[in-house]
Amino acid sequence: MTTFLFDGPDTAPITILLAHGAGAPMDSPSMTATAKALAAAGFRVARFEFHYMAARRYGHRKPPPRAETVNPEYIKAIADLRAKGVKGSLIIGGKSMGGRVASMVADEMFSKGEISGLLCLGYPFHPPGKPTQLRTKHLADLRTPTLIFQGTRDEFGTRDEVATYDLSDAIEILWLEGGDHDLKPRKSVSGFSTADHLKTLAEAVKAWTGRVAR
Repeated sequence: MTTFLFDGPDTAPITILLAHGAGAPMDSPSMTATAKALAAAGFRVARFEFHYMAARRYGHRKPPPRAETVNPEYIKAIADLRAKGVKGSLIIGGKSMGGRVASMVADEMFSKGEISGLLCLGYPFHPPGKPTQLRTKHLADLRTPTLIFQGTRDEFGTRDEVATYDLSDAIEILWLEGGDHDLKPRKSVSGFSTADHLKTLAEAVKAWTGRVAR
């Protein structure tokens, strides 16, 4: 059974399931801050870890696997979440690699009526410094309603780069000024704090789910 970290009211009509990025666990500062912000906006938030990351808690230093190899783990996490009695609309997603994995299983889950949408926090459009190694092919035909938050300083995909990609009309991208891959801005430059961006994120997710949740 998948282990979850929960935030927010257990009576919330919408639950958001989030997986972590390639290098940091589900309780990293950025994942925790995002979960708390979404919970404060009235969502039930569930976080989980892929096996390789969970194994690190027991001293097994496993490198991140190829993202597509953990697709079955994400599908199992959805089933395990429902088995725990979580009802209502479900949005899946995650931070960086976690969001990418969710995007690869989203259409299958959406077509079955299992989920209402996809939420990506800093999508890794390409590896840093390798702008031609795109991870966008499956995003061209995505049918699942999708919201991506991307920092304008994200080295995994800048605003100028992303503007040239062939992306499905189901995808909305919200740019956070000065944000890095963790969506953290440099306040002295952008005028925004991390708390500002998290508030913007939570409010935008609330408005978006109001349109897509079923």
